[in-house]
Amino acid sequence: MKTISLIIFIMAVSFIGTIHSQDVRIASLEIYAGKHDRLNSPVSIKMNTLPLNNDSVQCVLFEVTGGNKKEVPVQVETGNETTIWWILDGITAAGSIRRFDIYVQKKDKNESPLGYTLTDKYLRITQNGENILQYNHSVHYPPEGVDTIYKRSAFIHPLWSPSGKILTRINPPDHYHHMGIWNPWTKVRYLNREADLWNLNKGQGTVSFKGYTSTISGSVFTGFRALHNHIIFTDNGRDINIMDEIWDIRIWDIYASNKSKTYLIDFVSLLSCSTDKPVTLEAYGYGGGLGFRATEEWTNRNSYVLTSEGKSRKDADASRAKWADVGSAYPDSSCQGIVFFSHPSNRDYPEPMRVWPENSNGGRGDVFFEFCPIRHNSWVLYPGKTYRQKYRMLVYDKKIDSLAIENIWNDFAYPPEVKIIINEKQPYDE
Repeated sequence: MKTISLIIFIMAVSFIGTIHSQDVRIASLEIYAGKHDRLNSPVSIKMNTLPLNNDSVQCVLFEVTGGNKKEVPVQVETGNETTIWWILDGITAAGSIRRFDIYVQKKDKNESPLGYTLTDKYLRITQNGENILQYNHSVHYPPEGVDTIYKRSAFIHPLWSPSGKILTRINPPDHYHHMGIWNPWTKVRYLNREADLWNLNKGQGTVSFKGYTSTISGSVFTGFRALHNHIIFTDNGRDINIMDEIWDIRIWDIYASNKSKTYLIDFVSLLSCSTDKPVTLEAYGYGGGLGFRATEEWTNRNSYVLTSEGKSRKDADASRAKWADVGSAYPDSSCQGIVFFSHPSNRDYPEPMRVWPENSNGGRGDVFFEFCPIRHNSWVLYPGKTYRQKYRMLVYDKKIDSLAIENIWNDFAYPPEVKIIINEKQPYDE
């Protein structure tokens, strides 16, 4: 009966135009840290009956500690479901429980440090005016004098470190088809035809931006969902879109380390067949997943790789890992890097990797890293199904120790449990 009365109450509140802060408590939440210590952890709960269909009201959240309450930034994501997001800030020890109350109040204007700028060429995400990443939706052409066969859209570049260093590179002369952060497939079989969507110089296919399905900006995260078409070229000029992919990118307003500023970026790929025929992603040494071409400043003289299994750049290639720390240290003691996290739900987890050897590119040792789910085994995609690959990137200027990285991966792989608690006596029961 308590659940029914709660739903009836929420439906009634949806028509209220003026609510004062803390007047109407919807529910209480308990967060269970579980087996792992937590640090500034994103958490969420689905509450599809929230009364947010009225433009004059909003959801607010308070953490309850003893008899004290502290307001916590909260963000509501709508769509097929309504999800409340917030950050479990600070350190939450393993085994501990934290309590929150959800209210509905009159809507106020909330300023967010995160935001985005949308132009005819790109969507750029910033935090307090500082650049974080740029997603390029317009077609980018290679440098003048280079075959335009290398043109393409739908990639991330630049990706900036918290201090403003550019970490990605596009159209390097050794591999003009490398595009910052991107993920085309190398050997794609559709019907009786095989196409390479990675090595664009073959002229067999490409990946292109189709449109944004959503953009979102708030007090907890900012992000977007972009639709990509995976296209194979035909001899008669009637190109075929064989796969649709949605990139769901979100940047969290948190410090993933208490010692220095970091960016935490979630990268989710949702793949589906765009025709009524299956698509085979054939096993190959690289392709798909999450690919990263580093700035030309990173060479074998200053770069490093460390995986969750203790592998380095010397032996990480073709091995499997749940995370990999890829970065560069400089003589002035500064460093930048990215920790790439693979989720346990990903295909062929622990995921195999492609890591360029130290003598790559004529001995320069430029840096390329990729989580590659088809490195060892082919993957067949069937019509009517959606396939998800989920990654997280921790972007830093000060190196993160392995224990902290392991804790962040635990947070990503096994987030805290959130439970709705309906009290025996609520204000609206009277």
